[in-house]
Amino acid sequence: MSTAITARIAIAAVAASVLTACGGNSAPSPSPAPSGSPAGGTTATETNPAGDIPDNQAFVPFGPPGGGFTVKIPEGWASSTAGSTTTFTDKLNQVQVAASHTGAAPTASSVTSTDIPALQAKTPSFALGRLSTVSRPAGTAILLTYQGDSAPNPVTGKVIRDAFERYSFFHAGIRVDLTLSGPTNADNVDPWRTVTDSLAWS
Repeated sequence: MSTAITARIAIAAVAASVLTACGGNSAPSPSPAPSGSPAGGTTATETNPAGDIPDNQAFVPFGPPGGGFTVKIPEGWASSTAGSTTTFTDKLNQVQVAASHTGAAPTASSVTSTDIPALQAKTPSFALGRLSTVSRPAGTAILLTYQGDSAPNPVTGKVIRDAFERYSFFHAGIRVDLTLSGPTNADNVDPWRTVTDSLAWS
């Protein structure tokens, strides 16, 4: 065997020994970052849970022509009107303002006998909560809480379980019903209080 061939064989043997000692020729894979965290292990910024209205949400006054009242609603929300009812919507939350001229103030008895059956008929999977009387700057209101299912999402078909707060105010022959709704797991106590505290008669 020639000297050149012998040298090549020796070099190949040394290279194979080195690769074996190093565990092969593939580099180890990096450890994946924790789920929900950016690469490098830095904790991701926490976002509002689904349905939570941001703390920096601005509010603007709304008053229907000749309605005799104003109320603050979240700025930038989409609105639609059907008769004397105006609905403001953003993502999973909704504020509905309904006004009517009537000679009788709502009572716990009238809400129980008239309003609850009407709401039950139009709210899927209606579940009654509490009926109480609360005080706000605009006066006393009948508060009705209940739950119901949202309409299915047109894309995913998903149904959201919503919680409703319905405040019925009355002054000088004008009744205003404020219905505030959002997912049952959302924490919107402060924004809903801002809306109901803001009602003012004109």
